[in-house]
Amino acid sequence: MSSKFKFIRFSKSSSGLLLGVVLLWPLESLGEEQAVQQIPQPGLLDNVDAPRDYLSEKFVGFASYMDRFFGDDRNYQESNKTVVQMDLTRVTGYGGDNQFILSARAKLIMPMTERKLNLLVETDPEQNITGEKSKAQPVILNKVVAPRSVALAARYEKAEAKRWHYSADAGIRFQGLSTKPFARARASLAIPMDKWRLKAAETIFWFNTTGTGASTQLDVERLLSEPMLFRASTNGTWLMESQNSDLRQDLSFYHTLDERTALLYQVSAIGVSKPQWQVTDYVVSLAYRYRLHREWMFVEVGPQMHFPKEMNYHFRSSLGIRLEVLFDESR
Repeated sequence: MSSKFKFIRFSKSSSGLLLGVVLLWPLESLGEEQAVQQIPQPGLLDNVDAPRDYLSEKFVGFASYMDRFFGDDRNYQESNKTVVQMDLTRVTGYGGDNQFILSARAKLIMPMTERKLNLLVETDPEQNITGEKSKAQPVILNKVVAPRSVALAARYEKAEAKRWHYSADAGIRFQGLSTKPFARARASLAIPMDKWRLKAAETIFWFNTTGTGASTQLDVERLLSEPMLFRASTNGTWLMESQNSDLRQDLSFYHTLDERTALLYQVSAIGVSKPQWQVTDYVVSLAYRYRLHREWMFVEVGPQMHFPKEMNYHFRSSLGIRLEVLFDESR
């Protein structure tokens, strides 16, 4: 074996050169073969990425469309574009005062700020977080309840489309001749799952009227079919001054009938933590929403069935009618 090795190494004859080529050729081709085998090949699950991304895009797009169609707070908070929303609402029956209630809010994107700085104008801004009614007497103009206060604020906003959103507000609330500062910060994160989407939002706020508090919302969503979306929404608002939490659980089905009409079926449980954890009202509601004109004028009729604790959970009914004007980049 050693003599053959010497022959291959030192021979300068043509036969030795030929033998060396023959011996080295298989090793060289084997190395090339191994190099080819080391090239990563597409995984089995890589083929489902495109369909999954397509379905996820349709899911998120449909959910965003429904939030805008119903004028939901999610659309206002996370649209990352100029939005002006005005509502004229009347509620009769249980919990209603048979008055027309006027409310409005606007988010205006400031130019040359890369959509990160906004100017906000809102009526009764504390109600947009806690949902509580102020004890101050409303101003009634020809049976229209005017806003008790108007707020002006600046907002810094940053977002990654369809994933997370962050905003921080600082502003002044005007009520009559008095002015009071307020501050808010909100963050949300969306986590897509197989056929589901989990979305969490946290808001920390301070108002002169309600004090310091925090609001937490958790949404679990699923697109049942092209015209129907299911959403389970859990919301809790905590106030430091009273050490009380207002709680709400909604089970909702959004159903589009056509391009102008949609229905919202909802079952809700509303409760508080003080003086003890208890449910104060059960609500079964239906909202019929119709687009009156183009993409910005809507009318909504919503019958509700209440089962309040103060009435020993006996049935009470109410009816809400709302006219809404929604201005954004849509036409």
